Amino acid sequence: MPPSAGSRPAFHRLSWRDFDALARLDGEEDMARRLRRAERSRRKLLIHALLTEATKTPGHEGPLPPLESAWELLARAEARAPRAVNRMLTNPYTGSWAGYTTRLMRNGIDGIGPLWMHLGHAHAIAASAAIRAELDFETAVPAWHGNAILPSLGMARFPGADPFSAVVVRGANGRYSVSHDETTVRLPSPPGSDAPGWWGLRRVRSQVGAHRFSLSLDDLDPYRGLYEPVPPERVPGKDLADWQRLIDEACRLIAAHLPGLARIMPVGLASLVPKPRVLFRNPSASTGEAFGSAVVGLPADGASLAETLIHEFQHIVLGGLLHLVELYEPDPRERIYVAWRDDPRPLSGALQGVYAFFGVTAFWRALHQAGRFPRRSGFEFAYWREQTWHTLRVLRTDSSLTVAGRRFLDNIVERLGPWRDEPIPAEASALATAARQDHLAGWRVRHLRPDPSVVAELAAAWLGGRPRPPATLDATDLPPTPVPDGSWSQARADLVRLAVGETPMPSVVPDATTADRAYSGGDFLEAVNGYRRELAVDPDRPASLVGLGLALGARGPHPAARALLHCPELVRAVHRRLRAVPRPPTVEQLASWIGQLVPD
Repeated sequence: MPPSAGSRPAFHRLSWRDFDALARLDGEEDMARRLRRAERSRRKLLIHALLTEATKTPGHEGPLPPLESAWELLARAEARAPRAVNRMLTNPYTGSWAGYTTRLMRNGIDGIGPLWMHLGHAHAIAASAAIRAELDFETAVPAWHGNAILPSLGMARFPGADPFSAVVVRGANGRYSVSHDETTVRLPSPPGSDAPGWWGLRRVRSQVGAHRFSLSLDDLDPYRGLYEPVPPERVPGKDLADWQRLIDEACRLIAAHLPGLARIMPVGLASLVPKPRVLFRNPSASTGEAFGSAVVGLPADGASLAETLIHEFQHIVLGGLLHLVELYEPDPRERIYVAWRDDPRPLSGALQGVYAFFGVTAFWRALHQAGRFPRRSGFEFAYWREQTWHTLRVLRTDSSLTVAGRRFLDNIVERLGPWRDEPIPAEASALATAARQDHLAGWRVRHLRPDPSVVAELAAAWLGGRPRPPATLDATDLPPTPVPDGSWSQARADLVRLAVGETPMPSVVPDATTADRAYSGGDFLEAVNGYRRELAVDPDRPASLVGLGLALGARGPHPAARALLHCPELVRAVHRRLRAVPRPPTVEQLASWIGQLVPD
């Protein structure tokens, strides 16, 4: 496609002023538009390089037209209606398709389906642009198991077709159709509605005052997944009504309490990939290649969806920023504790999480200040401001950061730091502190391995009858391993969040034990006895080890609580070594002994 008249400069730039504003959550609409334009240019270059490389090797077309014809059709559409092509280039799944297919080409593999299907998706993108530009044309596009996607428009369906086939798309005088063998599917007007043989792309709109939100609910595009193509997964009509209601609620909350973010979000978040509800979870994900899109599970309420949308929008912004500036040197080592994952993370993932949960913290802070959902917002604000700050402090000293990366994090520190001094009700603060201890201790016991020599020394000291362990608890851990030692239960965290929420406590919470319920209900003596019984059956269970520490600590200072919350991996490792001796100690006895060296 030749440069259009009045095209912008060849290079996309972001001033330090704008860079700092984005880091501090002070971005404006124009900044988001510039990030989106940069993504559009990046995709245009990537598609051109991909198709140019593919045409050098014959046989990549399969039953489809030459790939040059897709580029030519895009050029025709751009000459007629530049916005139509821009719409396709900014479609999030154009980016994920281009990235996925480029990797297939580089590695010389087929991936999910033959390579010609993936390369041939360029014809589908071009056809959609031509339809939007109201061109007369004819081409062929790939169909997966009879499903032929026209990105951003919808899908023609031909049941019974071969797994990988081609269908013909043609149009004249503003009327378009898709044909396979003797069957023709006519596109409705507008294409977003359903028709015989056609599923239109659904869109949800919400307006709150001057704020307008428009999100496609894309359950059709094969490249809407995070890693590889996925089949269509049509959202049932009853769930569609829930999505509309919850998006309305979420948009009202964001517009009322974070109006600056409400202005910029519609520019950077254009599409959701809807997934079914997951009990007690708000699953979501995004990828830097699909700028503008997030995969989101059906949430329980509008506040949960608002939190998720902000979280993923932050990922989207940072993904776009990383295509313009390097914030860190490559370092794939999984070595950093973060509160939002149960496994160690590389610096890149930890930084993404800090920025995303910085936004989440801002949301719950705003709700807390406004008195909305007071118990819930107070807890979530207290929890996320400290968890984000903890990881932020670790990242700021990491040698992998570039100058720009350090500046980015310094901006977050400048904004987040004062929030830590804002008052929180005592109950919310105590619950948040316990929840943070719970997660960190659970991570330690599964991902840290104590130095074997220290374990041996402590075991020998216990067997020798020493009243206090040797003072060797400093620097006892080896680097974290991504391979967990035991499984982790989220039941206690689920119970705490249910307790501070507005919904009635359900009768069943997955994986919750009697001890977990006693602890969350404030019966700490019963919780202590319950965790003792669990450890008598399985002394290695991470959730029981940490639960005993939490329940003991809730009743007052206790050396066993200190050890089980600060170095549970060491307690378990020494206990394993002592189990073979006559009359081995209980976990609690050993933890009380080791805990003498752990400060309060």
